[in-house]
Amino acid sequence: MKYFFLLVLSFLSFCVTTSLYSQTMKKNPKVLRHVVLFKFKDSTTPEQIKEVEKAFTTLANKIKEIKGLEFGLNNSPEGLNQGFTHCFLLTFDSEKDRDAYLPHPAHKEFGEKYVKPYLEKACVVDYWAQ
Repeated sequence: MKYFFLLVLSFLSFCVTTSLYSQTMKKNPKVLRHVVLFKFKDSTTPEQIKEVEKAFTTLANKIKEIKGLEFGLNNSPEGLNQGFTHCFLLTFDSEKDRDAYLPHPAHKEFGEKYVKPYLEKACVVDYWAQ
């Protein structure tokens, strides 16, 4: 009887865990992250940097494939940022959406107007969120 009770309890635990995992996966499907790091030229003024921040964040309103966009300034105490001060994190549902964003006229315009004149360097990493 004791073993039967343990077997039933184990089975119920398995069912609950499987159900919770399934619900979590439905709520949190995999998304593609596009991480962009900026290192500004020494000649770039604080006003120009604010202009770049504003222009980049408005891309989400212009490009429907962008599902989320956030940004922040480096505040790591490790000193390993190699001069990169700004991090922008874009979220896409698929590689197809990301691939539509890359040649989009609004993205190209941003690059011409802000990246070339103000940035010393940029670093981009894409990954599927786990």
